[in-house]
Amino acid sequence: MAKRLNYLGILNRDGLLSRTQVQEAQELMKKTGVKMPEALKQLGYVNGEQIAKAIAEEHGKRYVDLKDVAIRPAVIELISESIARENCVLPYEEDGDALIVVVSDPDDVEVFEKLRFILQRPIESVVSSREAIQEAVNQHYGQNVGESADSMIHEMTDTAINFTVVEGAGGDEAQAGSGSESDAPIVRLCDQSIAEAVQLRASDIHIEPFEDRVRIRYRIDGALVEREALPKRFQGALMSRFKILAKLDIAERRRTQDGRIKLTLGEKELDLRVSVIPTNHGQSIVMRILDKDNIRVSLVQLGFSERDYKRFTHLIARPNGIILVTGPTGSGKTTSLYAALNELNTPTRKIITAEDPVEYYLPGINQVEIKHQIGLDFAAVIRSMLRQAPNVILVGEMRDLETASMGIQASLTGHLVFSTLHTNDAPSAITRLVDMGVPGYLVASSVIGIMAQRLVRVVCPKCRRPYTPSEAELRAAHITPEMAAKATFFKGKGCVNCNKTGYRGRRAIFELMYMSPKVRELTFKGETTTVIRRVARSEGMHVLFEDGIVKAMKGITTIEEVMRVARLEDDDV
Repeated sequence: MAKRLNYLGILNRDGLLSRTQVQEAQELMKKTGVKMPEALKQLGYVNGEQIAKAIAEEHGKRYVDLKDVAIRPAVIELISESIARENCVLPYEEDGDALIVVVSDPDDVEVFEKLRFILQRPIESVVSSREAIQEAVNQHYGQNVGESADSMIHEMTDTAINFTVVEGAGGDEAQAGSGSESDAPIVRLCDQSIAEAVQLRASDIHIEPFEDRVRIRYRIDGALVEREALPKRFQGALMSRFKILAKLDIAERRRTQDGRIKLTLGEKELDLRVSVIPTNHGQSIVMRILDKDNIRVSLVQLGFSERDYKRFTHLIARPNGIILVTGPTGSGKTTSLYAALNELNTPTRKIITAEDPVEYYLPGINQVEIKHQIGLDFAAVIRSMLRQAPNVILVGEMRDLETASMGIQASLTGHLVFSTLHTNDAPSAITRLVDMGVPGYLVASSVIGIMAQRLVRVVCPKCRRPYTPSEAELRAAHITPEMAAKATFFKGKGCVNCNKTGYRGRRAIFELMYMSPKVRELTFKGETTTVIRRVARSEGMHVLFEDGIVKAMKGITTIEEVMRVARLEDDDV
């Protein structure tokens, strides 16, 4: 009897996957901790549908295509929305006493046991991809989880909430009462807000008080999206709940405060960085959602061009020197740096980081959190780092002369140093260091490479359609007719998968400047950014705009999106 194939063997049999590709996926699994199906999808070798079909065949299950499938409301109601989302399952149909559910992993015994216990009936399964199930859950339980939050708001409006106002100007903060009836709606609303933001892939939650309402907004793929506003009377209890979760002083209303919330949502471990500032109408809270899954990326997945990938891997293989990553807040600098550290993280290397704060915890790497209040600043940490004989050092940001000088000294004594600067492009980083007070000869002798980056939104793969840009668009993007003839342009029509925006996810665009002998000489002489940029361009450096346009011509993003985040300088044309 022939040996039964597993799903990898089935994909190989069908010519969709080679042994070499499986080995590459296994390497990615070791580095990032993702499971094999996710590794294969991240590398782009197969898609979720192909994997789901193979898994269905392996287990002798039926594969179902959930697109445009209408499931009876009576069946949907058998499993609550929270259970469906948390376990990524969808009730599909009834077969006698048994309920058939759609799953992506037929081996997940724990989910089946949970459903049998809750429903007290036999559970059978069919298979679809995880992405298809999540989309179908959104479709059948509402367009997105926002509707659940909205209904909870209406429920709260009809519920009397008792709380004690804390003495202070405006009485904008409140301490929730002890009665469970008054606590529950606010607690559920706060929990639901976080769950909704995570489900919608938001990077930030903004809770903003105004004169007559409390506005809630999520930053999704870099753009702020407004949710339904809350009545003003819920402001105090809402702010207090979030501050309690972040272990902040709810009675303090005049000063800024910072805290963290750690929680587990389904299988996700999340860290929320909380910032509170006083405004005219009460305290405004912003929560940055730090998802560990977001930093489990390899250098290959960052989106380098082939040329820049080779240059960057060559740079990080150097034994010493400074590599700087520049860009504004929220441009993906931390993700790029962590991808580089993950590449270098082997048992033969000692890596230490100094961060303010530590955003993500990396296994196998020594991470130090800066605490200015006790004198543990960047310069002090770097000084102590060097006594620990590391091979690689990451300094969260070179924000002053002392930190920059210590980083340079570390590079000159045989260490590879990674750090960030807030500049608009790569050449500007040189003049920024000089402006801090670092001598040009030290910059020239220590810095080996500078990378600027931005994030552009990716065209939604579910609703993308080919389109032809107008002549005006092509001219503005400096795309010649010959270049346009070889390009493939896409735009998103808007669907449930992308919340009608036409975009889903983001990709980085890069500007990598290699410190060539000519650039070093100009740095030593103290030449301007314009001169350095011109020479770097003549040596083949692609600026942010050009890298973005290449990605737009491949259909990854759009010309409009690239022009939103990057522009050509006059000298670049």
